[in-house]
Amino acid sequence: MSKQNQSYVGPLIIIGLLFFVFGFVTWVNGTLITFFKKAFSLDNTSSYLVTFAFFISYTLMAIPSSEVLKRTGFKNGMSLGLAIMAVGTAIFIPAAQIASYPLFLVGLFTIGIGLTLLQTASNPYATILGPRESAAQRISFLGIANKLAGIISQWTFGGLLLAGGAAAAPTDELQKVEVPYMILTAVLVVLAVVIKMSKGLPEVSEEQEDEGGNSATAKHNSVFAFPNLVLGVIALFCYVGAEVIAGDTIISYGVSLGFPESEASTFGTYTLWLMLAAYGLGIVLIPKYVSQGMCLKVSAILGLIVTVLAIMTTGFTSVICIAILGFANALVWPAMWPLALDGLGKFTKIGSALLIMGISGGAILPLVYGKLADSIHSTQQAYWLLLPLYAFLLYYSLIGYKKRSW
Repeated sequence: MSKQNQSYVGPLIIIGLLFFVFGFVTWVNGTLITFFKKAFSLDNTSSYLVTFAFFISYTLMAIPSSEVLKRTGFKNGMSLGLAIMAVGTAIFIPAAQIASYPLFLVGLFTIGIGLTLLQTASNPYATILGPRESAAQRISFLGIANKLAGIISQWTFGGLLLAGGAAAAPTDELQKVEVPYMILTAVLVVLAVVIKMSKGLPEVSEEQEDEGGNSATAKHNSVFAFPNLVLGVIALFCYVGAEVIAGDTIISYGVSLGFPESEASTFGTYTLWLMLAAYGLGIVLIPKYVSQGMCLKVSAILGLIVTVLAIMTTGFTSVICIAILGFANALVWPAMWPLALDGLGKFTKIGSALLIMGISGGAILPLVYGKLADSIHSTQQAYWLLLPLYAFLLYYSLIGYKKRSW
């Protein structure tokens, strides 16, 4: 291993731990959707307020997070993000005690605020930390940590929350979340302190991106003058919406097809295992054998094909097709960040914030899916929504990321 690689391995491992944490918190949403739907007798649209409350914070808080990072730096911003997440997980405890769905949504929104700050700091940090051409490789490593955490959280919370029949009252059913979220709160507080005191995370400057003579920022006075970024934000909106729909609806979809909740609770892990497999390929193939742009193109095409198969097949085969979307989605995130941030230089932090705002696709598009499913009375036919999302990703992979002027 070269000295250059050694210089960022340590910080990358610490960032990997953070990705594990917000993977654990994020991927439990699929279980919470089914759990709250049962406990509060919700329809599809209302149950997907879980993803709306969680992801809409990215839109509202991304720009403020960028401003916070300018004052705190990356490391202190990560620590603050963890502390805010701890406040959000703590809110789950009184929400369970008084059986308040709105208060649970407040807790999810607060967790999302912390994650917004954490993501706004950690993604560009991983991108800038080493050579840009291998950025997708590093983010793939972080994705493995994220998805392993998701598998563990879905196994853990699926077993805790979806096992057995419905309780006599919502308060009895909701007591199941209290102890896990107490533990999660304590872990987040400890991690916030550890990151704050850590000497293993050096501050890096976004100006490092312009090393090698990149003069793009000298030509532009606004972050919106970079088409690869602006189109990347739209593409990220489409991608996150598609990923959340595929990952967080699969349990409810399985239940709607007649599978028992105890069995359907494991379906989300299929998605995550396939995402892990794709991340493993990304680490091996990028950038030596496959470019980041090619990964994005293949992901979009596979997403289009598998979506059609999911709609046209039935039963467990259709469920597996939704799970395979995890494989299609996995390398979009690590491939898109370095492509969208390429050449931004001093605009990297604000560019990162705008990309984080694109995560609001995970708030809005699952609600659209839920409303569509309720309107046409078919959770399967509602997956047609995914086709235009993958189509835009294909456009970005072919043309959008290459544009350097309007």
